[in-house]
Amino acid sequence: MSSVRAVPETELVSSDELSADDAWHAARHHGMGHLVRGAFVRFRYGDGFSHARAFAMQLALATVPLIIAGAGLANALGAESFAEVVARTVVVVSPGNNDALVADAVQGGSEEGSERAEVVVALGLATAFAAATSAFAQLERGANRIYGTKRDRPALRKYLRAALLTATAGVAMAVGLLLIVAGEPFGDALEDAYSWGDPVETVWDVARWPLGLAALLVAVTLLFRFAPRRRQPGPTWLALGASVTVLVWLVVSGLLALYVGVAPGFGDTYGPLTAVMALLLWANLTGMALLFGFALAAQLEAVRAQIPDPLLPDSDDDGIPDALDEHPESPSR
Repeated sequence: MSSVRAVPETELVSSDELSADDAWHAARHHGMGHLVRGAFVRFRYGDGFSHARAFAMQLALATVPLIIAGAGLANALGAESFAEVVARTVVVVSPGNNDALVADAVQGGSEEGSERAEVVVALGLATAFAAATSAFAQLERGANRIYGTKRDRPALRKYLRAALLTATAGVAMAVGLLLIVAGEPFGDALEDAYSWGDPVETVWDVARWPLGLAALLVAVTLLFRFAPRRRQPGPTWLALGASVTVLVWLVVSGLLALYVGVAPGFGDTYGPLTAVMALLLWANLTGMALLFGFALAAQLEAVRAQIPDPLLPDSDDDGIPDALDEHPESPSR
């Protein structure tokens, strides 16, 4: 249950959006360290950890069928070389001792014929889209609680918007993740399958980073702009929170990859479930990074509206905000 102050909707300036300069000026005026501390308090008491875990579960449920659907689509189209690229990429980025299991799951469709591949594509895409839609609907709930909004949109509007975000921000996020997280093995697989020359490989290695970062920034900005149930300021004002989200996400993803790769006994502990555990950890960190970015954007807007304290008042210190206390005349008041 959220116990944070509601962030008032910012009055829009004549250009219909607050500028990035306004956001940077507000951040410098109030101090970035103070702003980050307030954002963490807002994230914590807005139940950000719980909503991040719920988002992570749905995100993980969307990832595996999406990978299998990609390989099935390649097989259905008769693009065996591309199916091989998908298989090689998944095997390389999958940690632990289950490389053969993942490779069989991805490559199996090519041996069963085009009809089976079409079924795999249809089921995989439908499952992935439904899970991703549910994940973005959960992200709306988490963002609403962090902003202090008590109710989500009505169910139909909520899930229709989540479906639209899946088709836009979700696709941009998938492209960004492919370019940054799996860009190197994906490029190597393309080289093996299509015999790229060194110049093309060099261009790929250089271009995938800015393109991937741009795709992630676009995805996160779309989520910040359209997920919460409130009138948000313009995209340039939200750029600070979106940039911090992408930066934090890249750092924690890199640290997780380093931990999984070098931690003694990680693969031995989980065995065939190593990739599943790594996926769940990564999805949870992704949800935390997104919701912390929401908290930072919310706190920046709150301090601009002269509401620096993110918590609802609790005068008797019983853990229940005064506005929610069923005994407002308790002796401690």
